[in-house]
Amino acid sequence: MYRIVEKQDLTPTIKLMRVVAPAVAKKALAGQFIILRLHDRAERIPLTVADYDRDQGTITIVFQVVGKSTEELATVKVGESILNFVGPLGQASEIEHYGNVVCIGGGVGVAPIYPITRSLRQAGNRIASIIGARSADLLFFEEEMRSVSDEFYIVTDDGSKGRRGLVTDALGAILKSGEQIDLVFAIGPVPMMRAVADLTKTHGIRTVVSLNPVMVDGTGMCGGCRVSVGGTTKFACVDGPDFDAHQVDFDELLMRQRMYRKEEQESSEHYHQCSCRG
Repeated sequence: MYRIVEKQDLTPTIKLMRVVAPAVAKKALAGQFIILRLHDRAERIPLTVADYDRDQGTITIVFQVVGKSTEELATVKVGESILNFVGPLGQASEIEHYGNVVCIGGGVGVAPIYPITRSLRQAGNRIASIIGARSADLLFFEEEMRSVSDEFYIVTDDGSKGRRGLVTDALGAILKSGEQIDLVFAIGPVPMMRAVADLTKTHGIRTVVSLNPVMVDGTGMCGGCRVSVGGTTKFACVDGPDFDAHQVDFDELLMRQRMYRKEEQESSEHYHQCSCRG
């Protein structure tokens, strides 16, 4: 059993939990993920590591409440435990000294981009980071991202905080300034990552995206996260989750992401009905 020692509501729908998992914390690296199972009848949930503390033996996870499993996870309180907490899984992000790096996080993608940004800064890179959300009340990790960035930009769809527009607007402004960019790293909703990839491709800038939004089983056995990268079939959970953005078939990726929408909706409805009945 893995005890929860901290829980925060980062936004109305995004939750943070810090979980005691010493063996996982000992080996976790930026870009990797864990799989948890709340109880013996629960679904396996892959979640990217948002932070780790080797001294305290804890892993921080951040998740958005979007369906039955995450709704149930959100009900767990500090002091209670998670049955299974396996990791670290997946390939760690390639952290090197690239030069000038732009790190972009959209929505809940701000959580996994944070440890990557921190690691890239520690490797000696100059960091410009951009975080975006639909509105100010959906932003989180602002101070965390600011603390590991040389330049820091906030973008909201409605202009309620920072620049009004999309993360690609802020990225475009950086590119127009003439500053040399050696790498762009983006994590967020698939359409956002696609838009970033389209923009950077026209400038010939190497771009990496994390395809954790399509992971299901997290071990490569279910095949639910198959994606074509450079014309070759890859599995986001075992070959990634990081991939060359300019090689990803985003049309296929979007189609695969929608595959289980009906089942997810039915599961959520069933959970609500059972909850209402007590």
